[in-house]
Amino acid sequence: MERELAVFLRRARASSGEMAREVHPDLEPAAYGLLVRLEEGGPQRATDLAAYFGVGKATMSRQLRALGDLGLIVRDPDPADGRAALIRITGEGRERFTRVRDARRAQYIRKFADWNRVEVAELARLLHQLNERAEA
Repeated sequence: MERELAVFLRRARASSGEMAREVHPDLEPAAYGLLVRLEEGGPQRATDLAAYFGVGKATMSRQLRALGDLGLIVRDPDPADGRAALIRITGEGRERFTRVRDARRAQYIRKFADWNRVEVAELARLLHQLNERAEA
């Protein structure tokens, strides 16, 4: 099991790097995950993003600055607290991210084309369970 998880994680890291470069050639692989989180969860504070990813404020600030410099995110005033900002994906960022995500989903469909639907559903269920336990 350990070997298979190691192979899976190595491939996932490589895939993240490829997807990041497809969004923008200068996008760091780690910052791709920020776009995923913002797309799924909507606008969020930098501190909440840092907590979610388990990184420090300095690391998060650097990644957000890079995303902002590439025009993929913006900071808006937080209506609940004028001292804070909410980070959101720009229109260009969303378009680039969606294009890459849709291409990745099409790859998954091709890779699992010869699997039976029950097997795919079971894999998804087990991965979800693994992720939930890892976060607990």
